[in-house]
Amino acid sequence: DKLPNKTILSLNNVVKSFGDFTAVKGISLEIKEGEFFTIVGPSGCGKSTLLKIASGLLEATGGNVTVDRDRLGYVFQDATLLPWRTVLSNVELLAELHDIPKVERRQLALEAIETVGLSGFVNHYPRSLSGGMRMRASLARTLTLKPPVFLFDEPFGAVDEITREHLNDETQRLFQSEGFAGLFITHSIAEAVFMSTRVMVMSARPGRIVAEFDVPFEYPRKPELRFDPEFAALSGEISRELRGSHQ
Repeated sequence: DKLPNKTILSLNNVVKSFGDFTAVKGISLEIKEGEFFTIVGPSGCGKSTLLKIASGLLEATGGNVTVDRDRLGYVFQDATLLPWRTVLSNVELLAELHDIPKVERRQLALEAIETVGLSGFVNHYPRSLSGGMRMRASLARTLTLKPPVFLFDEPFGAVDEITREHLNDETQRLFQSEGFAGLFITHSIAEAVFMSTRVMVMSARPGRIVAEFDVPFEYPRKPELRFDPEFAALSGEISRELRGSHQ
């Protein structure tokens, strides 16, 4: 495996205030090619705010962000599919908005749909899909742009645990096959450890970085890794930091 090299996203001393209220304070992080970086923290600590700043949806009050926003993948908490469009035309949407010619964007969409395992559902509408399938369609839509960096805002928080584990397995497979860098937000420590090369713990607000952990497991990671004693030990360490951050 090639070592991570080029920095693809960096936040330097980022602060975000809304009037008198400071959401995040002094956040610095750097994500290189080939890294999957996950942030965990208590509710309301500013995790999603940080992602919105990285994407340009929100402007930082202080500090700066370096990232190529023209080719940025963003996967939201909700699948955000258009109910009147089929899976195929939903997946084509971002390529369409980027003026990719019709024949090419159809090809990109069909490839992405196959990659996420939805080939049998191209003509289905979102209402006939399960929550997990809708999230797969959302991932496929972003994959059509082949973004070098993906931002994930708690995308699997609303599905049941078994579906969530399947989506974790698939996302880390995509991370390997597509070679993007990831910045992932979650409340689940097990999800963070299973997916990531690094995990960062944020404090209660104003959100600050209180700890960072390297995750030592090789990819591809098998589902059984979740029952490994080393996995449990690392999850326990992160959990202790997270509990401390609530103080």
